[in-house]
Amino acid sequence: MSPSSGFSFRGSPPLLPALSAAFVFCVVASLFVIPRSQFEYFLQSSVRISTPLILAALGELVAEKAGLINIGVEGMVLVGAFASFAVVSSTGALPLGVVAAILSGMLLGSLFGILCISRRHDQIVVGAALNFLALGTTGLLYRSLYGATGSTKTIEPFAEWNILGLDGIPCIGPAVFSQTTLTYAAILLAVSISFVFRKTRIGFNLEAVGEHPRAADAAGLSVNGIRWTAILFEGALGGLAGSALALSLSNTFNEGMSNGRGFIAIAVVIFGRWKPLGVLAAALFFGSAESLQLQLQATELSWLRNNYPYLQMLPYLVTLVVLVAAVGRVRAPSALGRHYHRE
Repeated sequence: MSPSSGFSFRGSPPLLPALSAAFVFCVVASLFVIPRSQFEYFLQSSVRISTPLILAALGELVAEKAGLINIGVEGMVLVGAFASFAVVSSTGALPLGVVAAILSGMLLGSLFGILCISRRHDQIVVGAALNFLALGTTGLLYRSLYGATGSTKTIEPFAEWNILGLDGIPCIGPAVFSQTTLTYAAILLAVSISFVFRKTRIGFNLEAVGEHPRAADAAGLSVNGIRWTAILFEGALGGLAGSALALSLSNTFNEGMSNGRGFIAIAVVIFGRWKPLGVLAAALFFGSAESLQLQLQATELSWLRNNYPYLQMLPYLVTLVVLVAAVGRVRAPSALGRHYHRE
């Protein structure tokens, strides 16, 4: 494979049938081991667990469309989680926590932009360094502010919306009509970004920069300017993903609580074939696999409870298997990971 051809993955089945089959597998498997009374909760938690992945993956998608590969999205999620938790624990204002998360993610995005776009350092190395910086900084601040028992401090998370009482619909009601604000925001963002990519000049310009930056420059586009916008947007969504983790999925902060979600978000972008709605579907699938393993740990079957470490591997194993076996031909943006220097 030549460098100019981008990354490609070959397989026979197309994406949507593969995702549908994978999701059906999780649902059917859950029917055998999860009591009927908990099945609605399984579907509801699948969507909620997907929220940080949707947000982080959408941010990474926009950055990659502009030709940037940022594994530092893991650090963005982590600093967003800490910033949102710290602000809400001191002020009690959830909106301020979300704003703090967005700004903290954009700060890491700015560091990435300075080092990789302006100074043209290696994007993978810089991304890894940002992850270490985020892990160390949040851990230090966490222990300084809350001490060794900081994990016991809790906050009031976002409440669920019960839309028009439709959450009472059997089976799908809670999953669709009883979610938090950030979950609905993530889904709306996926639809909006899909529209921008397909129907607006902004989307066309972004794709031009990621595919043929020199041609885009010759056409009068500011390649580095567009890349700066993309990385700041990724930082905002990465921080927002962290706030969803701390203010929606849980009501506290723990060191390293991003737990690899940023790296998974990069896989979700590949899984979703660099398409916003594909990313949304892939993140929902992973959320259902994660929810399934949590439900399996709580089942009455002792042999499952006693082997919970293997259950924790389930979402990652299922994702890898489906990614390798079911994704059709996928090609990354041609200029992904390449610096651009105007001659």
